Amino acid sequence: MSPTSTTPDGTHAGESDPLLDPPGCDVLVVGCGNLLRGDDGVGPILVRHLWERGMPEGLRIVDGGTAGMDVAFQMRGAGKVVIIDASATGAAAGTTYRVPGAELAELPPLQGLHTHSFRWDHAIAFARWALGDACPTDITVFLIEAADVSFGADLSPAVTTAMEQVIEILESEYISPLRPVDPDETTVEFTEDGYLRLGAQLSAARFPSHVAAGMVRDEQLWLLPLRGPRSGGLLLKQRTPAGDRALLVRELLDDSIPAGTRQAFWDDAQGALRIPLEHQKC
Repeated sequence: MSPTSTTPDGTHAGESDPLLDPPGCDVLVVGCGNLLRGDDGVGPILVRHLWERGMPEGLRIVDGGTAGMDVAFQMRGAGKVVIIDASATGAAAGTTYRVPGAELAELPPLQGLHTHSFRWDHAIAFARWALGDACPTDITVFLIEAADVSFGADLSPAVTTAMEQVIEILESEYISPLRPVDPDETTVEFTEDGYLRLGAQLSAARFPSHVAAGMVRDEQLWLLPLRGPRSGGLLLKQRTPAGDRALLVRELLDDSIPAGTRQAFWDDAQGALRIPLEHQKC
């Protein structure tokens, strides 16, 4: 039965308010759980790892542990929704279950629901109630069996391993298709003040977290993408609204800057962008 409750602004539950609704997205990833209780925090921790990897256009991530019922409204307009949460079924720690949302006919009642007990099934149930026909139908749930949910505990090794496996599934099936394709011809520019400039498409395709490690090897500058700023490295700072980026490489080149445009190439085997230094492009 369709919901008929009225909200304070006069709209009905399930109706769209263009002033308040978040913009649609291709993929929404929601991590449910309590960060303070060990393995129960695997969902929010996972979405933080996704953020560090870099967010392509079309992807939105939500910490369901703090967003609570707002998760439902974040779902409006999403093409696909993925929810990650911990489970306690008695299976071996780290066991991962993948449940298509279409199979979740029996969901918990909404009476007495509050943000401190907000789980993945609550998120779907509340979204179906609040959004009505606007609730996305392509919903997938990943549940990771917890080992330790005691207050203040870290993620257990088994759950950490399972989380990394789920991240790779999400990257392969949901996120990689959103990432821009590496340009066929790659050029970069060294500036006289010691910066290396990369185009928006190259930066987004190869350095989505906007952090790189750099080294000089065989008369080439090598740049290797890192997962996030916590890893250290060189920051790719945005320099144009289009997304062109620049990183300071003066120290790597011992103040010997080969100013000008260079041809670069991506080395799949090494996972690095390699930029020859000995020949200036004409």
